[in-house]
Amino acid sequence: MIVEPVSENGVLIRFGETMDDALTPRILQVRDLIAERLGGWIVDQIPAYTTLLCLYDVQRVDFRRAVSAIQAIIDDLDSHPPADEQIGRDIELPVYYHPDVGLDLEALASNAGLAVDDVIQRHTGRSYRVFAMGFAPGFGFMGEVDPAIATPRKATPRQRVPAGSVGIANQQTAVYPSVSPGGWNLIGRCPTELFSLTALSLLQTGDRVRFRAITREEFIDLGGQL
Repeated sequence: MIVEPVSENGVLIRFGETMDDALTPRILQVRDLIAERLGGWIVDQIPAYTTLLCLYDVQRVDFRRAVSAIQAIIDDLDSHPPADEQIGRDIELPVYYHPDVGLDLEALASNAGLAVDDVIQRHTGRSYRVFAMGFAPGFGFMGEVDPAIATPRKATPRQRVPAGSVGIANQQTAVYPSVSPGGWNLIGRCPTELFSLTALSLLQTGDRVRFRAITREEFIDLGGQL
């Protein structure tokens, strides 16, 4: 692990170079240890695929002490058991998979040499780790999808992607929490609210998500908008 200052109030810890499900428990373990031991001057921590950004109060600590204190925690990790691989919650999200709402579903299936039902089965057939949060409030970057349905982002993003749209981009999948531009390949729509001003984000880094296929009627009954 590499610890380095990246701004006047930020220290970045690098855990690896590529997206790896095994890194997430360790990243969250270090985050929790830093919060426990250095919480008096830590302002925020932002975990991502391979890094943890720690923001600190410059009126209480300078970058030398911040780096030294964080490095000491890293050096002491051997005395702590590895983080539980099952860290995070298990969350199920219902999805209506259909070309009416999944505008790229048929094209993705055709390009992959699969039937639409095969794409759906492969997407619902595994659980996905939430590697990072970002882009929009409540937007969780999840992976990794079955290699057979991994698809590059669209060359030209759509100007308007409806809230709840489920997409695939390369090895990742995600649900758009709100209406926004976006370049992911849309394969369905989820009626579950992923972000609100009161409950904030449903998803958190480290969670495990499974998708469940539902009918059009179920989608509408659950509050979905076509």
